[in-house]
Amino acid sequence: MMKRRTLLTSMAALGAVGALPARLLAQGATIKIGDINSYTALPAFTEPYKKGWTLAMEDINAKGGVLGKQLEVISRDDTGDPSTAIRIAEELVSKDGVAMLFGTYLSNIGLAVSDFAKQKEVFFLASEPLTDAIIWSSGNKYTYRLRPATYTQSSMLAEQAAKLDVTKWATVAPNYAYGKDAVAAFKTALKKLKPEVEFVEEQWPPVFKIDAGATVRALEAAKPEAIYNVTFGADLAKFVREGSLRGLFDDRSVVSLLTGEPEYLDPLGDECPDGWIVTGYPGTDIKTPEHEAFAKAYIDRWGEDPKTGSVVGYNSLLAAATAMEKAGSTDTDAMLAAMDELHVKAPTGEFYFRAADHQSTMGAWVGKTALVDGKPKMIDWSYEDGADFLPSEEEAAKLRPAS
Repeated sequence: MMKRRTLLTSMAALGAVGALPARLLAQGATIKIGDINSYTALPAFTEPYKKGWTLAMEDINAKGGVLGKQLEVISRDDTGDPSTAIRIAEELVSKDGVAMLFGTYLSNIGLAVSDFAKQKEVFFLASEPLTDAIIWSSGNKYTYRLRPATYTQSSMLAEQAAKLDVTKWATVAPNYAYGKDAVAAFKTALKKLKPEVEFVEEQWPPVFKIDAGATVRALEAAKPEAIYNVTFGADLAKFVREGSLRGLFDDRSVVSLLTGEPEYLDPLGDECPDGWIVTGYPGTDIKTPEHEAFAKAYIDRWGEDPKTGSVVGYNSLLAAATAMEKAGSTDTDAMLAAMDELHVKAPTGEFYFRAADHQSTMGAWVGKTALVDGKPKMIDWSYEDGADFLPSEEEAAKLRPAS
């Protein structure tokens, strides 16, 4: 410490301290990392997410921290606005001196922060945004993504959809990067498995501003045999209510991305549709030793069952800490090198980050919706490994910009 103080004093006398990156000067007794997410705009997901990474931070610090230091997360709210996300990312890096960034939920915000990370040469672990662009068409050296992509989850659902005795499909998805990628991926995957399918209608409501009546009427008029739904949150609730009232789902198969996640399933209450094929998270019904230990710790800490966001938050910080330990440093280049083929032992099972496209192989649960004892529930589920549904690393590398 005396040598470090002497060095800094000497450099200050030479006017050199101001030239050092803030994040190198700020790393003292703790390792600071910056979290950005849409806390006020999307509390149903982001509040459990924050509880998840908080639990992980407490677990890690109780075991001695990372590289002999305690982890400290500086968390900021982007309010659901990309420009706000960029401003606070700049503050986290330049003023707070964080070693890395993680988080974001909406795909447009994730893409904005990813571009910031590229421009400022800072490591960004995109926890949640699902657009395929963040790892492929707009992928960059500094960004890795945790959650299974729209391509991955859509491919899981397409595998189940191909087993249905239907060929005429309609789609409904929010009109931004996540929705567009999800529909494109589902179409490609389903046509590959079942070439005779056709898509007779597409509906693109603005995110969080769905006109459910108009959307349902347009879908009904097309007379599809099945529907692929990508709406979530309040849009999903409005779509389910209006579709049920108008009989849209009667004798019609529905395949629905994310609807099995408690954040979106639980608010449906007794309006929960029966038999939709979904990706989601069956919570405390998962009986692996790793997950049971996580669920117990989460319930003991927060007094509630974990949700999808809880797992994403926990796994995000766990992955960041694992990368730092492997790198032996919080230097950006060292952490990036450590991320390639980084294996993480998590409550959801072990996964790794692919070197070719910076996507983790974290999987998802596929099952059906049902009312059980008057409550919405995901039943008949199975865990699907993300590695089984991603394109090969050789194929994925071709989807990224030339370096």
